[in-house]
Amino acid sequence: MNARTEPAPAGSDAIARPPLVRELLLVAGLFLVYKFGRQLATGHTGEAFDNAHRVWDFERAVHLPGEGAVQSLLLHGDGLAHLANTYYAAVHFPATAAFLIWLYLRRPAHYVWARRVLAAVTAAALALHLLFPLAPPRMLAATGLVDTARLYGPSVYGDPATDSLSNQFAAMPSLHFGWALMVAIGLVVATRSRWRLLWLAHPLLTLLVIVGTANHYWLDAIVAAALLGLTLAVIPVPHRTATTAGRVHGTLVPAQRDEQALVGAGR
Repeated sequence: MNARTEPAPAGSDAIARPPLVRELLLVAGLFLVYKFGRQLATGHTGEAFDNAHRVWDFERAVHLPGEGAVQSLLLHGDGLAHLANTYYAAVHFPATAAFLIWLYLRRPAHYVWARRVLAAVTAAALALHLLFPLAPPRMLAATGLVDTARLYGPSVYGDPATDSLSNQFAAMPSLHFGWALMVAIGLVVATRSRWRLLWLAHPLLTLLVIVGTANHYWLDAIVAAALLGLTLAVIPVPHRTATTAGRVHGTLVPAQRDEQALVGAGR
C-alpha cells in the first residue's frame, strides 16, 4: 500500500485531537482561574516588601548579577526602553495563545501535553503567589531601579493601591518567563526544523525584558524554570508516532523512503 494513503495508526495526532469547544472552555477557565487567583494574593503589601528585601539580599549573598546591569542597557535610549515595555505588555498572552493554537491544529498530542504542563505550572505559581507575596524590584528603593513602564510606556499596571485588574505583588515565580520557556521547549520538541533551537531566543529575550524593566528579579525566573522542570519530569513528552515522526506535510522522510524501497524490492 502506498504510504501516502495508508490510514493513520491508532493514537496518532489525527485521532488525538480533542474537541474544540471543550478545549476553548478549558483554556478560558484556566485564564479566569489565573486572573482571579492572582487577586487572592492582594492586600499583603507589608509582607510583600519584607520578602522583596529578603530576595534582594539573598541574590547579593549568592553573587547573582545585578538587575541594574540589564536595565542600564535599556536606559541608553527611550526607544529601547519603550520597545522592552511593549514586549512585556504585548507578547506574553498572544505568544502563548498562538503556540497552543498551532499545536492544536498541527500537533494535537503535543497540544494536550503542553496544555497540561502550562496548567500545572500556573497552578503551582498561583500557590506560591499566595504563600510568598513579593514586591517587584521597580517598587523597592534599595534596588536603585526605575519603573521603565511608568517613565517610557506602555504600562500594563496602574497604581498598586487602586489597581483591581492585577496583583502587582506576585513577582515570584515569573509566569512571563515560565510560559515563554515552555513555548520554546514545546516548539523544539514538536518540530523537526534544523533551526528549531532558535525558539529559545523567546525565553532569553523575555528574561532580559522582565529583568531590565524591573518587573522581576533573577530569582523569579530561576524559580519559574525549576517549577517547569519539575512539571516536565511528572508530565512526560508524548511519543511521536510513525505518522508524526515520519511525515512532513504528507511526505516520507528519507529513512522511510529507503525502507519502502527495500520492501518493494523484496516482493
